[in-house]
Amino acid sequence: MSALDAYINPEQLPSSEAGRIGLILGLTTEEPMTDVALAGKVGEGLLPAAADRLADFLGRGMVVGQIIPEATLRRARKDRKVLPREMSERLYEMSRVVDAVARAYHGDQDAAHRFLTTPHPLLDHQAPLDLARSSSAGADAVLNLLRRAEAGFAL
Repeated sequence: MSALDAYINPEQLPSSEAGRIGLILGLTTEEPMTDVALAGKVGEGLLPAAADRLADFLGRGMVVGQIIPEATLRRARKDRKVLPREMSERLYEMSRVVDAVARAYHGDQDAAHRFLTTPHPLLDHQAPLDLARSSSAGADAVLNLLRRAEAGFAL
């Protein structure tokens, strides 16, 4: 079962955003994931496996080379080290978008992929995935669009 299968049945999901992001990135803790614990893990650097977990949803080609350079990922694996903070933050930003999209589409991966890869008129005809990968501000723009949809505004 992938982490996103839980989005089909929302009662299986952690109630906090930090918990859901931790689930997407494969972060495990004995206690429920808090915002502070998640910030600490991202700040310390995520394991390369976090990129793999995100790639389970987005596809390897959309993560490796697009969000995180393949050489960086390979080097971290070879040296058995965590990813640099900048790369960890990129994975975190994208996992926020994945969480919001997965919730909006109730775990329907096909519908979520269509949303992420189709240019959207409210994003100046950019695909949400491309905008989210471009910067933290781009990820915020996609999240704001999804929040408006969740609040009932027509998109």
